[in-house]
Amino acid sequence: MAPAVLVVEDDPSIAELLRAYLERATFEPLIATSGEQALAVFNSSSVVAVILDLNLPGALDGLDVCRTLRAASEVPIVMLSARDQELDRIFGLEIGADDYVTKPFSPRELIARLNAILRRSAPQRPLVPAIETMGPITWDQRRRSASLNGLNVPLTNREFDLLGFLLTHRGLALSRRELLDGVWGPEWYGDDRTVDVHIRQLRRKFGDALPISTVWGVGYRLA
Repeated sequence: MAPAVLVVEDDPSIAELLRAYLERATFEPLIATSGEQALAVFNSSSVVAVILDLNLPGALDGLDVCRTLRAASEVPIVMLSARDQELDRIFGLEIGADDYVTKPFSPRELIARLNAILRRSAPQRPLVPAIETMGPITWDQRRRSASLNGLNVPLTNREFDLLGFLLTHRGLALSRRELLDGVWGPEWYGDDRTVDVHIRQLRRKFGDALPISTVWGVGYRLA
């Protein structure tokens, strides 16, 4: 069976355009036209990704749907919006979207971004166990777990991979591009601001135990 992608879009012309391109890319598109319908379809189906319009009719808009999905699942989410302001993109990434695409958009580029996200989100099993420690922080690759002072710290898959990359490259000034290539992969099409969002989340979860400094004009460094 073809992998299912949930398309949440109330504009019939855009929904049908996405349906055609997804079918051409050997996906099974599931169309929802409201936030409420999107959650119902998601809960009753097995989907590999969600393409989510930001502006939806009804009580639940795209942001509400994104928050709800991200609280319950790590499913990749590509957010669509007619708004191209930087703050809108950053906010969409902060609440859990994996990518942010502004309208009007190229359907081919959107499918390419979707495929890149799916390749990066596929589970990868390490060939050998690896454990990194730094002070009170322990990062266990084999168990895919991280702890602070012996207590488990819940991380998304991307946060976990980013933490491991920083720990194994501590002391080096890493550009956003280097972090994207190392964690998201060189085929990543998304906004490089997603690095800032994930760094902010790691700082919030680990506090002073994880001294990530901003290197102006370059990127970030873990002391």
